[in-house]
Amino acid sequence: MRSTRTRSLRTGLSLASLVSGLALLLTAPAAHAADTPLRDLGAAKGKVVGTAVTGSKLTGTYGDIAGAQFGSLTPGNAMKWGSVEPTQGTFNWAEADQIVAFAQAHNQQVRGHTLVWHSQNPSWLTNGSWTSAQLSSLLQNHINTEVGRYKGQIAAWDVVNEPFNEDGTYRSTLWYNGLGVDYIANALTWARAADPAAKLYINDYNVEGVNAKSTALYNLVKSLKERGVPIDGVGLQAHLILGQVPATFQQNIQRFADLGLDVAITELDIRMTLPSDSAKLAQQKADYKAVTAACVAVARCVNLTVWGFTDSDSWVESTFPGQGAATPYDANYAPKPAYYGIAEALGGTTTPPPTGACTAVYSVGSQWNTGFTGNVTISCSGASLSSWRVTWTYGAGQQITQAWNATCTQSGAAVSCVNASYNGTVPDGGSVSFGFNANWSGSNPVPTVTLG
Repeated sequence: MRSTRTRSLRTGLSLASLVSGLALLLTAPAAHAADTPLRDLGAAKGKVVGTAVTGSKLTGTYGDIAGAQFGSLTPGNAMKWGSVEPTQGTFNWAEADQIVAFAQAHNQQVRGHTLVWHSQNPSWLTNGSWTSAQLSSLLQNHINTEVGRYKGQIAAWDVVNEPFNEDGTYRSTLWYNGLGVDYIANALTWARAADPAAKLYINDYNVEGVNAKSTALYNLVKSLKERGVPIDGVGLQAHLILGQVPATFQQNIQRFADLGLDVAITELDIRMTLPSDSAKLAQQKADYKAVTAACVAVARCVNLTVWGFTDSDSWVESTFPGQGAATPYDANYAPKPAYYGIAEALGGTTTPPPTGACTAVYSVGSQWNTGFTGNVTISCSGASLSSWRVTWTYGAGQQITQAWNATCTQSGAAVSCVNASYNGTVPDGGSVSFGFNANWSGSNPVPTVTLG
C-alpha cells in the first residue's frame, strides 16, 4: 500500500555541543497510514470513499495516494462547462479524459461534476443574449455532449449544482431567470436520456443539517419523484467549519433516504483558523469522524468524498483568508488526525508510529560575536522516511542567513526547513544532515521545545 504517515519525533541532545531545542515534524510518504486503505474500509461498510482531484497532479506521491486510498474520483474543475467548452463549439477534454483514464486504471468510479451551475461557465455563455428557446437548446446540447462522451464511464453526475439560496428560495441564475424552475427537471431528463446507467444527483452546500435550505431541497426532490422526473440522489457538499458539524446531520441524511433516494457527501472538508495546532487537529479528527459515522449509520448514504485529500490541493486558503488545513492530509502528504477519524468511523484500526523511531539533533558547531553555524542531523532506527520537515522557534532574535542541504525559511522567530531534492530519504539505521549560518546579538539561548 502506498500512502503516508506523520512522524512526530523527539529531539535528541548532544552533550558535546551547544544544543537548541526544536519542534520537529517529519513526514514519510513511503510509510503506511491506516492498516487498511480508506477505499477498502468504506467498501466493507457499503460506502464508496472518494476524493476530488486535479488531473495534472496525478503522478508521484499525489497519484499514489489518490489511487491507493480512494474508490472514486471527482474532477475538481475539469468537467465544468467553462473548462470543457471555453469557446463555443471548441472543446477541451484533456484533463477530464486524464482523470477518467486514471480512475479506470485504478478500478475507481468517477463522479461527474457538474453539468448545470451558475458559476464557472464560459464567458461566451454568460455574456450572450439568449431567448429562452436558445438557452434551453444550449443547455440540452451541453448535457448531451458531455454526458454522451462519458456514457458508461461515469457512476453518478451532479446534474444541477447549488440551485437554492440560504432561505430556501431559488437562486437567481442564468438558468432560473431564463428557463424557470423546470430547468432542473429538464436537465435531469436530458441527462437520463444521454446515459441511462448513470445516477443523477442534485448537489448543494449548507444542506447538511435540517434547515430552510435543506428542506427546500427535500421538497424539490420529493416533488420531482412524484412527477416521475429521473432523480437518484442528493449531494450534501459538507464544506464545514471546525466544531460546527450539524447535530441533525444523520437525521437529515435519513429523511432523504426515506424518500427512496441515495445520499452522497460530495465535497467534504473542514476548515480551521490558521495556524493549526494539536487541539484544532483533534477537533477536526472528531468532526471528520462524526460526519463519516453519520453516513455509515444510513444504508443509503453511498459515497463520502473529500474535496481534495491534501492541504496543498485545497480551495480553502485562497477562498477564506486566514482559514485552511481543511483536508485529511497535510501539504507534505502526511495523514493528519482527520484521516484516522475517517478510518476509525469506517471500522478501521490504525497503528501509531513507533515512538522515537526517528530523532533530530540540533547543534551549534561554532559561534562568534555576531553569528554562528548550526547543524541538524536526522537519524532513524526502526523506521524510515522519504521526506522531512523540521521547525523550531528562536528566542533571542537569531536570524538564518544561509542554509545547505535543506531549504530553510524564517518568518519572525519561526524557522522551517525541508529536505533538498536529493536527501529526503532517511533509511532505517541511517541519517542525513543539513547546516546553516545565522546571526545573533548578545545571546544565543536554547529555544523552547515544542513537538510537532
